[in-house]
Amino acid sequence: MPMITDDHLALLRLLACGGASAPRRRLLGHTRTPVAALEAGPATWRACGLEPAQLATLRSSASPPGRILDWLAAPGHHLLGWHEADYPSLLRQVDSPPLALFVAGDPDALWQPAVAVVGSRRPSPGGLDNARGFARALARSGLTVTSGMAAGIDTVAHQACLAQGGSTIAVLGTGPDVAYPPGNLDLHADLLARGVVVSEFPPGTGPRPEHFPRRNRIIAGLTLGTLVIEAAARSGALITARLAAEAGREVFAVPGSVHNPMARGCHRLIGEGATLVQDIDDLTDALAPLAFRLADDLRRRLGAPTSGDHVIGEGPPAVSGGGAPGNSLKESCDGPDHNTLWESLGHDPTDMDQLVERSGLTAAQVSSMLLVMELEGRVTSQHGRYFRRH
Repeated sequence: MPMITDDHLALLRLLACGGASAPRRRLLGHTRTPVAALEAGPATWRACGLEPAQLATLRSSASPPGRILDWLAAPGHHLLGWHEADYPSLLRQVDSPPLALFVAGDPDALWQPAVAVVGSRRPSPGGLDNARGFARALARSGLTVTSGMAAGIDTVAHQACLAQGGSTIAVLGTGPDVAYPPGNLDLHADLLARGVVVSEFPPGTGPRPEHFPRRNRIIAGLTLGTLVIEAAARSGALITARLAAEAGREVFAVPGSVHNPMARGCHRLIGEGATLVQDIDDLTDALAPLAFRLADDLRRRLGAPTSGDHVIGEGPPAVSGGGAPGNSLKESCDGPDHNTLWESLGHDPTDMDQLVERSGLTAAQVSSMLLVMELEGRVTSQHGRYFRRH
């Protein structure tokens, strides 16, 4: 069973403050750990810009709600803070990144190259077919499909990716334990079992209208680009596309009939400069430069320093942290172990157990190295099996 640490409890205290997140990020960047942030005291809190209401919450010794602690204590559940080196680098680059993420599933998946697939909650039959086709193609290409588990395009994209055996991430506008809309209860369970569920909202948080635009910035921030399948002239999918563009990510749109009101948002995006896509190659060619940048970020993460000077207002230092090796992306991908794993890979699909047996490395080491190899384009994964890319 996962251990709830003092840093977890301190980070939950910081989350409970509410209000602007920038001062709390500044505080974490200055003090480096949540425990140190609480111990820094009111003078430092004020210097970092925390408001009186936030100061009052930090002075409180109230314990986090039991539902949050119970969720965090369950296997496969994680609380990933902005101060940690494992916090996804792409998300760190957006305006107002979340202070923390509640993650059900493997948090290393948040470093995988991903494409957001979004669109209408009331798509046409053709829109549903396009969502299935692109999600399957993305999964076959080794790209993660990220969406918001909303009805319509989001739902079909997640389902098609899972059916293809691909990797999919659902970013929720509720707590990670709350299925919304209620009709997606089974999909939520499937994502918990075979994908990753992410939210910046604590367990037990129900749906609120103001949460979904905030959810959209995470979808845009975690991904290399956003693909809009169908969208009305006024649509949440267009918000995600705008946020992606503002973050310097690619925006793609599928054209449709001029008679289809659900195509108007896509046509508007294309008119504003989004890339018109007809097949998967249109996406992968455009995403290659960003994928290489993500690979560089991951290589730096794997070789992160453990100390260094830091000042208020800067981002958090890259810390390799303590704890058991392999709990996160902490294994180096250079040297003899890297070569050993490469020699263990063949041109035929090989599962993780076989690679561990052939190489003599731990499952954690193999998993981390394979992730870098995938980002570099040297390895392909299909249905949980890995092989060298021809």
